[in-house]
Formats: sequence, structure tokens, C-alpha cells
Amino acid sequence: MSSPLGQQLRADAAWVLFQILEKGVSSKQALAQRLDHYQGRDRAWLQEMVFGCLRTLPTLQFWLRGLLDKPLKGRKKILEHLILIGLYQIAYSRVSEHAAVSETVGAADLLKGTTLKALINAILRTFIREDVANTAPESLAAQAGMPNWIFKAINNHYAEHAQLVIDESNQKAPLWLRVNPAHISPEGMQTQLEAMGIDTELKNTHPDAVQCLKSGDVTQFPGYDKGWFAVQDGAAQLAAQLLDVQPGHRVLDCCAAPGGKTAHILASQPELEECVAIDNDPSRLVRVEENLARLGHEATLICAAAEDVEGWYGGEPFDRILLDAPCSATGVIRRHPDIRWLRQASDIAPLVAIQAELLMQMWQILQPGGKLLYATCSILPEENSQQIQTFIAQHPEAVVLPIPTSLSELTTVNDEFGLQVLPGDADMDGFYYTLLQKPESL
Repeated sequence: MSSPLGQQLRADAAWVLFQILEKGVSSKQALAQRLDHYQGRDRAWLQEMVFGCLRTLPTLQFWLRGLLDKPLKGRKKILEHLILIGLYQIAYSRVSEHAAVSETVGAADLLKGTTLKALINAILRTFIREDVANTAPESLAAQAGMPNWIFKAINNHYAEHAQLVIDESNQKAPLWLRVNPAHISPEGMQTQLEAMGIDTELKNTHPDAVQCLKSGDVTQFPGYDKGWFAVQDGAAQLAAQLLDVQPGHRVLDCCAAPGGKTAHILASQPELEECVAIDNDPSRLVRVEENLARLGHEATLICAAAEDVEGWYGGEPFDRILLDAPCSATGVIRRHPDIRWLRQASDIAPLVAIQAELLMQMWQILQPGGKLLYATCSILPEENSQQIQTFIAQHPEAVVLPIPTSLSELTTVNDEFGLQVLPGDADMDGFYYTLLQKPESL
């Protein structure tokens, strides 16, 4: 017999999947409307069902096309997403086949699909009986769980490492913590976590990091409410390290939300003259304020379009600027698997134009002798090395500073202008960094 909780979980998973794939809502936004209804394992199960479906979507859709005579339309469309949840459970999860079928069928009532329960039951039982899970789509991109354009880009740019990039992009992202040195050391945090039974690793290349070898509810970790740590991937933690802020500096974090790098900058150098964090989204800037408050930091927050310098810049140049530019986010697909289906190839050229404009504007307000760190969470050269190459051609005075050898050795590929981290390099997300310096005098 199916349970009301099991049915509700599956109905909510289908609803979230529908919001993402049919309405273009991010997984973060859609999940936020359902996760608060659950705790512990149920909460984790819901997220994993959604993320698992997103990672294997082309295969699930291939199976569904062979089992469903014609697509469902209108208000019934959400029932297709419920079936995808059922197929994923049977093929990829530890849920028993009986529970997957009975509770998925039962969830149809909650989605106003009572009249389709017999159809859903028949589809799932046929899937099991005919061993459909052993069939695969012919498309290599579909087998990889990627849209064609991303699959081609990975193979074109990283032919030698393409399979590794794809495999890593389909893994669950590891949990990295960045400790707040004002409250605790990495060694102290490690001791606290291992007392809870959570195995961890410290990293020589990441002086503030503790990597957890299994995930957990971080709000239940020791010191969360006291600001002992923040969740921040190892690649993102390199920003403050590369920026090398010094006492008395004025620092700008451009496109700062949700504030992880802002907080790291402040933690790494408590004696700044000022740290300014700017973002054009008021709700995201609230997140920055909340994150800084929990960690015990203060910054000057500005809600504005960073490229509209005349509208917010007071005239005093910055010694350090972090430009964490809007990008395709193709380096963090394993952490946000909805990106592969929400992002389109046609988005890249406009993003490249925005990045170029931001680079130009930030360069103008950088103090002579100051450093600008350009960053993206992308693996596309158009947004990274090619973007910097174009900028240097337009600004030949710009000096590209070398990346420390200890960090460049963490990466799979060499980059002429900076550090291209691929997903999985040293367990990090895909990221790109170039450090530029403006001469003292021209």
C-alpha cells in the first residue's frame, strides 16, 4: 500500500520538474517552494529525484516516447513529469519497483490526474516487464545527459578530456566548507565534524577549506548559527586568495550575490578601508546582507547595474576589483543540473557582450597599480580566454599576472591567460580566473 507521504513527495517532485522544464524556473526557485515542507531524508530525497531526472532527462524522455502513444497536453502535461519521476526511480534509485509504481500512481490524484492513473500504472509496469531501462538513445549527447550544443562545445574545446568533463558534470557536487578564521580554524572545524561522524579532508592549496566526504544538512553542523563557516566550493574559494587584498585597500566585489566571495575577502583581510559589494537584483542583495550578517562581516552594499558606473560610482578608484561576471554557468552543471536545459546556445553571445562591457567599465575605476580579477563559473573559451584576449588587444597596457604554480597544478588544461578549472579538477567546480594589473603610470 502506498503512503500519503510517498505520494506527496512524488507529486511535489513532478511539480518542481514541471516548473523547471515547462516554465523555465530555476531549480533553486522551484525547490524553495517545496523543500520547506520536508525535513531530513525526505527533503534530500525530493531534491535528488529532481536533480537525478535533470541529469538523465534525454534518456528518460526517450523511454517515455516509446511508452506513451501521444504526448499529454494542457493541464495533463504535468503527469508526464510524474511518469519521468517514476521511470527515474525504477531505473536509477534504490526505491523498490513496487513502491515506485504504487506511490507514483497514487500521486496522480494530487496532481488532478485521477483519470490517468490506469495509464501511468500501465506505462510503469510495461517499463519493468519489457526491461526498457536496458535501451538507450542513439544520440551520444542524449546518452551523456547533455543538450547538443553543450555536448559539442565540450568535445570541440576539450577533446582529450571531454568524457571526463561530461562524467564529472553528471556527478553530485561535493560539499566544501570555508571556515571563518575569526571563529574557528580548519583543524577545529574538522574535529567538530568528525565528532558527528562526518569524514573530512583539509587542503594545502585552500587554507580556509574543509571538504566533507559526505553531504549533510549544514544548518545542523556545529557553529552554523554562530558564523563559523560558509558553504563555498573550492574553486570559488580561490578568488580571495588570488585577489591578494592588503590592509587599507578599497575593494569592489562586482556582481556580488549571494555574497560568498565578499565574505571571504572580508575574512581574509579585516583591515580594509572599505569593501563595496554591488548587484543589480534587490532580492539577491538581501541574501548578501543575510550571509554577511551570519558570518559577522560588514560591507557597503549597492543595488545597481555595475556597468552603469556613472549611476553609483563616487569617484574614488579601487585597489582591487573582483569581477565575477554573469556567465553560462557551464562549469557548475553538476551543482545546478537545470542549467543544461535552461541555458541556450543563443545566450552566449549576449553574455559575452555583457562581460566585455563590465571588463571595460571596471578597468576604468581600477586604481593605477591595482589588480582586477576576472572570474566566471564557465568552461567556454568565448567567455574566458577569448574574452581576455580581446580585452588585452583593446587595452595593451593591461598586465596579465601569473597564477601561482601550486594552483595551476590543480588543473587539467593549460590556459595562456589564467586558470581554467574543469569540473572535477581537485574535486572543484568548473571555474575561470584571470588576474590583470593596471600599470602605475601609462
